[in-house]
Amino acid sequence: MFGIIGIVVSLVLLIALAYRGWNVILIAPLCAMVGLLFGGLDAPVIATYTQVFMPALGNYLIKFFPLFLLGAVFGKLMDDSGCARTIAHKIVEWTGKERAIIAIILACGVLTYGGVSLFVVAFAVFPVAIQMFREGNLPKRLIPAAIALGSFTFTMSALPGSPAIQNAIPMPYFHTDAFAAPGLGIIAGLVMFGCGSAWLMMRARRARNAGEGYGEDEAVASAAAAAADPSPAGQMPSFAVAIVPVLLVLVLNFAFSKYIIPAMDTDYLALPKYGKTTESAVAGIWAIILAMLISCAVLIGLTWKRFRNVRQSLTDGALGSMLPILNVGSEVAYGAVIASLASFLIIRDWLMSLTDNPIIGLAIVVNVLAGITGSASGGMSIALQAVGQTYLELAQAAGINPQILHRVAALASGGLDALPHNGAVITLLAICGLTHKQSYFDIFMVAVAFPLASLVLVIVLDGMFGTF
Repeated sequence: MFGIIGIVVSLVLLIALAYRGWNVILIAPLCAMVGLLFGGLDAPVIATYTQVFMPALGNYLIKFFPLFLLGAVFGKLMDDSGCARTIAHKIVEWTGKERAIIAIILACGVLTYGGVSLFVVAFAVFPVAIQMFREGNLPKRLIPAAIALGSFTFTMSALPGSPAIQNAIPMPYFHTDAFAAPGLGIIAGLVMFGCGSAWLMMRARRARNAGEGYGEDEAVASAAAAAADPSPAGQMPSFAVAIVPVLLVLVLNFAFSKYIIPAMDTDYLALPKYGKTTESAVAGIWAIILAMLISCAVLIGLTWKRFRNVRQSLTDGALGSMLPILNVGSEVAYGAVIASLASFLIIRDWLMSLTDNPIIGLAIVVNVLAGITGSASGGMSIALQAVGQTYLELAQAAGINPQILHRVAALASGGLDALPHNGAVITLLAICGLTHKQSYFDIFMVAVAFPLASLVLVIVLDGMFGTF
């Protein structure tokens, strides 16, 4: 029992320090050691750090660093070339300024589904959102929720083919690809988009009826100025040029996943030199790497003259990938230390005992750990390392398609992760110059409540009709 208390204290400390702005890279190993101390020092502290924490961090980097690197580089190229802003402006033009909320959601959705980092999307779309909400006299407090809905809900965890890291993490565990359970994923995405959009429009309508307008304060004004679009519309690339790299990511990902890589001779993967693995375990990640790499090259070729310095954009993108992956990797390593404690086995077994259904059990474990860590990718990685193989074996024994495990794990990671201590939530509010008190309730509804509802719906539909 003392060890379980230690785990709880450790987690509370991690959440509290992260919420107050402490860097996870620093506090993750320290909080892990707190859990170890409460556990009665059943393992040496320094040995746990060097032999458990660091290998777990390294293994995460080995698996997913190329995705973080190429995603950050692609996002930076889309931003510096003006393509991201072109797409945002064009969607606003199509929907009309009177539909500002839908326009912002769609703009964010198109960009993130095409592989652009949600942080790049937030910076690119925020100035457009400020202008549209002000002209439509819509409450500025709804802007973070609109960006959140488009950036880290349906395109992150539901839509098939998404290059998001949350859609890639389950692939090596369940030997699936990014298009796992496409029908159920699309339904989940539609639920998130439809319910979230309806909620925000209802909130805007109520605010208008109550006489609440856009509002203004220095924080939002300064945030808008800091994120202001540096390029006049006439200098931005055409929409036809801007959308090509985004579409390429999706098309190439599908082609490599379904046709090209399966047709390759990959027998050499069984050799010790290549990790004694199989094509099905690596094909999904290979497909995203190749799709992103080719799309980056095409993007540079199409917009070469619009860059101030291509080399600098590539460098900034590469450097920009370091902090996110080290943050998530540190959370994963923290989870590995906690998972190595004898007390964690009691918690794991209790969570797994709540249901005999491997799909529901996986959803519970991933959601709980994503909520605890405040990270979709970190929580899911910890969960799958601890119970992924177990649930896969249970599913195979029950004749359950592994694709539903992939989709449920991805959807579950995007539920409780967006609690107030989530890094993306904190960063988004900082970009918008708003506070949790002003905007978090609507973020909670669109990024926590409706994704959880869509997860439940997917599990029910799978039980009724099977995986599709």
